[in-house]
Amino acid sequence: MAETGRDLTLENLTKRFGDFVAVDDLSMTVPQGSFFALLGPSGCGKTTTLRMVAGLEDPTAGRVLIGDEDVTYLRPYKRPVNTVFQSYALFPHLTIFENVAFGLRRRGVRDYKQQTLDMIELVQLGGYASHKPAQLSGGQQQRVALGRALINEPGVLLLDEPLGALDLKLRRQMQIELKRIQTEIAITFVHVTHDQEEAMTMADTIAVMNRGVIEQMGRPNDLYENPETTFVANFLGQCNLLEVDVIDTLADQVVVDCYGQKVAVARSRSHVDTRQGWLGVRPEKILAAEAGAHDLDRPNVLTGGRVSDVSFVGVSTQYLVAMPWGQEVMVFEQNTGQRRPLRNGDEVDILWSPAHTFLLDAAQDVHAGMVTPEGEE
Repeated sequence: MAETGRDLTLENLTKRFGDFVAVDDLSMTVPQGSFFALLGPSGCGKTTTLRMVAGLEDPTAGRVLIGDEDVTYLRPYKRPVNTVFQSYALFPHLTIFENVAFGLRRRGVRDYKQQTLDMIELVQLGGYASHKPAQLSGGQQQRVALGRALINEPGVLLLDEPLGALDLKLRRQMQIELKRIQTEIAITFVHVTHDQEEAMTMADTIAVMNRGVIEQMGRPNDLYENPETTFVANFLGQCNLLEVDVIDTLADQVVVDCYGQKVAVARSRSHVDTRQGWLGVRPEKILAAEAGAHDLDRPNVLTGGRVSDVSFVGVSTQYLVAMPWGQEVMVFEQNTGQRRPLRNGDEVDILWSPAHTFLLDAAQDVHAGMVTPEGEE
């Protein structure tokens, strides 16, 4: 459906509003046919970047290319780009068929009827063609907006927080649906969101943005398992960061001292050049075992913990373990029923594999990327 060889390329893209730099010298390439997410908190520059690609904002510097075509200063309607917004912006007086067909009819396409019906089927709204938008649910209206954009066969489809107005259950359904549609038609999707789970569910590649720059870009599992900054570690899920000193660097491992106890990190997961660092491990990677009731030869054991909080959340139990140096470590354990749940006050050791450890620069803010209930950093 989409033309091949039409990568989206941003070259040194910068946008200033007075003294404020919203996007700072951003360069990246989004391969044609991929599902790409720009992820970050409010104010990080992701929506401004999207608006420059769409032609709704002119950059202060830099270029936007689609394939070999420089579209930096083209009018929005002259770009091979369509945008789906959080607000569906449907024509309330038109039927679903007429809404989806709008772009084709405006361009004078003669066989628009069959193309429109095919698109309505693709977004799974067969049987709703004669309905008006007000007769549809929020999720169905978003599918109409998607179909209306896709029928124009854009080189790039921009999605600006498209699922933000939906409730949680419907949002998760639409995440799966959007990925299915993108895979089927192979059009480049660039999705802007502040929702980490949404980005990781749908995108092939994620660029985590912070203060106008990309902190890290890669596959969702790579960013989650091996973050390179404290911002990425904290923003993508939850993370324990422990202050450590590097004491030895081996061929395949880095050995650190964590409050008098030795812990190993794979060299490929070490992102420090100094003797101090933040040792990172995700809560679900840790096992909290009764003190002494395990093999102490197992790698990465920290002793002397005490369970300080127990929260049952259905699929898992979430523990806080108070360590001797005063820090509480998060431990998430799946409720498989294979062992007795721990209780407040239990003395425990915490264990995990070096393969699930990463090491970050101690100069970075340990709180960077932490999200408040309002979704702000």
